[in-house]
Amino acid sequence: MVLLLEFKLFHCPIKASLAMCFTIYLEPWLIRLLSFYVILLVVVVVSRRNINFQMFLFLLALGGVYLAERLNQVLGSNWESFAGQNYFDANGLFLSVLWSGPLLVIAIIILVNTLFSLCYLIVRWKRAELKHRARAARGKEE
Repeated sequence: MVLLLEFKLFHCPIKASLAMCFTIYLEPWLIRLLSFYVILLVVVVVSRRNINFQMFLFLLALGGVYLAERLNQVLGSNWESFAGQNYFDANGLFLSVLWSGPLLVIAIIILVNTLFSLCYLIVRWKRAELKHRARAARGKEE
């Protein structure tokens, strides 16, 4: 069965069988990249209580996004050594979708977790302050 496949995430430009089109997009380096994101997400979720480590991961993810343009140039000039075709165009769309996009999603997850942690810390601080004021008021009455 010959199909012309076109999805929102990728476009198979040749008339090919379904299996051939998916083998193009399931190259070993792409599978490793997706595995990296799964591992990074698991590390983010497991370390959600450690704010310092989360900030390190946050800065690391944003640093990866910052270096995406340079990475696109390097990978575009050396694609023959690891890929079956050149995915790295001059505009960097492929790298933006598969590199910067997931890193930004992970950075947003870390940011939301940090905001929740800060809200929890403010609530604890305010409760401690109110308990201190209540003890001070009881001490003055006696």
